Amino acid sequence: MMNCAIRNPDLAPQGRMKIDWVRAHMPVLGAIRAEFERSRPLAGVKVAVSVHLEAKTAYLAEVLKAGGAIVTVTGCNPLSTQDDVAAALVEAGIAVFAWHDPTPDEYRTHLIQTLENGPGIVIDDGGDLVHLLHTDLAHLAPGVIGGCEETTTGVIRLRALAREGRLAFPMFAINDAHTKYLFDNRYGTGESVWSGIMRTTNLLVAGKTVVVFGYGWCGRGIAMRARGLGAKVIVCEVDPVRAIEAHMDGYRVMHSLEAARLGNVFISATGCRDVIHAGHFQVMPDQALLANAGHFNVEISGPDLERLAVSRRTVRPNIEEFQLADGRRLYLLARGRLVNLAAGDGHPAEIMDMSFALQALTALYVVRHAGELEKKLYPVPPEIDRRVAELKLGALGVKLDRLTPEQEEYLAGWGPA
Repeated sequence: MMNCAIRNPDLAPQGRMKIDWVRAHMPVLGAIRAEFERSRPLAGVKVAVSVHLEAKTAYLAEVLKAGGAIVTVTGCNPLSTQDDVAAALVEAGIAVFAWHDPTPDEYRTHLIQTLENGPGIVIDDGGDLVHLLHTDLAHLAPGVIGGCEETTTGVIRLRALAREGRLAFPMFAINDAHTKYLFDNRYGTGESVWSGIMRTTNLLVAGKTVVVFGYGWCGRGIAMRARGLGAKVIVCEVDPVRAIEAHMDGYRVMHSLEAARLGNVFISATGCRDVIHAGHFQVMPDQALLANAGHFNVEISGPDLERLAVSRRTVRPNIEEFQLADGRRLYLLARGRLVNLAAGDGHPAEIMDMSFALQALTALYVVRHAGELEKKLYPVPPEIDRRVAELKLGALGVKLDRLTPEQEEYLAGWGPA
């Protein structure tokens, strides 16, 4: 067996079934794979991938390998790695350093092992690989020709590096592409968060009051799906424009300390820390559910919850009960980590088909433009965004109208109608 660190290689057949299932529902990535197999445009390029290690990520890794890349994969969250999928990837000849629920030291070691391959391209989700390449493994940064960042949290970290003039290689903000945030963040997060909550709790959503912290694209999706399931939805925001948008979308908007008294389910989706804290816990109703949809487990203040609790126990898989001094019970889902991945399978395959197609095509763009790119954060080139949309529409059997030459001339002109 190749150099790797996985929990149990005997799980590979089970993981292969998962990968084959999503592959059948990811036609955009499948079309790119067919192109990659013919032209091998990534031949010899070392790629380090740190994305939630489940079946859809595994298929992305296999597509990159089909293009000739030498791929090394790890997770980007301790609870989202699926051991059977990791085993299947190793069996397919892809190096993996990850297992479910590692200790903090093990998690860090897996990241380091992934980068020790000396990647030319990094595909990150949350920014952990990039952080190491700017700190303890900075000596490997000169070998990186560029990379991609999948999610909002990671892009925030990249913007901070770029602002300080410290970004050591070019990076592309996959999260900011239209075919990512309009669909992955909104429809993917909306569906997968509620799937994770419902399968974990086995409780009804209809009739409950749901409080959504943050009305970015992820928050929009969570609120939209909650309303569709019959919940009453309250939105809490710090941005006045987003707050007005939530109001006009038909949700109640209020200060979070007011909302804390009313909610039955609280979901954070902000990318910030200590969003739900002691002040909220002290007034929440008995049996309130606490779930996080942000990348890191800092949005719901675990230290505050532990300090206020007089007892703590696991009542169901992925549900911890914290009993407060007055007898109220608060239920924390998935240890405050991403509920849709730590307690579920993540976004639907059809959604990640577009997001991972962006990753694959942007990685190819980096290779083709190696040496031309500056050390800064770039948007995804619009032609890639458009191509992914066109491939998706083609897979759906949808045909578009086309402008006539006269219409194009009219739209490009400035004269009278």
